[in-house]
Amino acid sequence: MTTVTVGQVVAEVVGEGAAVVMIHGLGGTANMFQPQMAALSSYRVIRLDLPGSGRSPRPIEPLTIDLMSEAVIRAMAGMGVTSAHFVGHSMGTIICQQIAATQPSLVASLALFGALAEPAEATRQGLANRARLARSGGIADIADQIVANAISAHTRETSPAAVAFVRESITRQDPESYARTCEALAKATEVDARRISAPTLLVTGDADTVNPAGVGQALADKIKGAIFSSLDRCGHWATVESPRESSQKLADFLRRVDR
Repeated sequence: MTTVTVGQVVAEVVGEGAAVVMIHGLGGTANMFQPQMAALSSYRVIRLDLPGSGRSPRPIEPLTIDLMSEAVIRAMAGMGVTSAHFVGHSMGTIICQQIAATQPSLVASLALFGALAEPAEATRQGLANRARLARSGGIADIADQIVANAISAHTRETSPAAVAFVRESITRQDPESYARTCEALAKATEVDARRISAPTLLVTGDADTVNPAGVGQALADKIKGAIFSSLDRCGHWATVESPRESSQKLADFLRRVDR
């Protein structure tokens, strides 16, 4: 495995074969997809920390979904990747959709976990409040709220390691960068899904209260040929809450696309 910095993005790269680019959501890092690595052993997997998240530095310019999408595109160009399978989680699914709609030749397929088209109005307000809380020293409180609300009861009862991972992922974020990422997501607007031509899989936990299954299904209905699938007793952090099932669905989908 090699860690590379391309522009505003720190990426972990491992393996040989067709490229798979993995894009985390708000409060996530490249580690969000660690449970899927064994299932992707025949691919060149590129896991990114988005600008201002994880190990990637906070950009000087304001954070926006456009800036993050452009940073991903530049990072791919810097690594010589001309086409990849894109895997996104939550906010990362908006970035994946944007790249698929605006740069279709870059996107061989899309696999979207906990997907949304754009935040609901109440969510936008909640994100603005969360940004204020992060700046006032409340990042641990945010982490506790996310553990209580975004992870399923089943995961909290049966998988303390997954709970610890989510809490650590959020508490380790730079508070100002996290606040700016909240604000960027709060301003996100829907991509014209009719412009997405890549084969698309959407996977949502049936206990996801952040972007419920109906949100994923509605998006799937707008993308031509998209497949929607749900995960039992799983909340919003699907790749770590239901690692085996998430990996299986992703591997099966990529096998079908590559056929």
